[in-house]
Amino acid sequence: MALELIGKLIKVLPVQSGTSARGVWSKQDFIIETQEQYPKKVCVAAWGERVNELSAMAESDMLKVSFSVESREFNERWYTDVRAWRIEKQQAGAPAASAAAPVSAPGAVPPPPPADDPFGASAQDVDDLPF
Repeated sequence: MALELIGKLIKVLPVQSGTSARGVWSKQDFIIETQEQYPKKVCVAAWGERVNELSAMAESDMLKVSFSVESREFNERWYTDVRAWRIEKQQAGAPAASAAAPVSAPGAVPPPPPADDPFGASAQDVDDLPF
């Protein structure tokens, strides 16, 4: 399953690095904000060579991030990582295919509710109190 997130890069956090049994590692977290009706901020981790790719991006760039999600347990607490395995800069004006619901333009009028009432209430029932 491919997970993708499209949004605006709003912050790049400092690079973290160290040495493990496998050798030297580097990690850099960044925050991306979705472009939905109710935007969400997501912290994503870039590891290894993805840190170099991230350095070519500027805040406010539109990005398409392919990622995987993994959780692990330590001392009876669970920790979840969102790891980017591909980071692509989106072209300005390019259509952004996202797994999120479609976003309407600011100030747009929402569509009218469906004509059928799923609960079977008629116009005369609307003013009646159930008690």
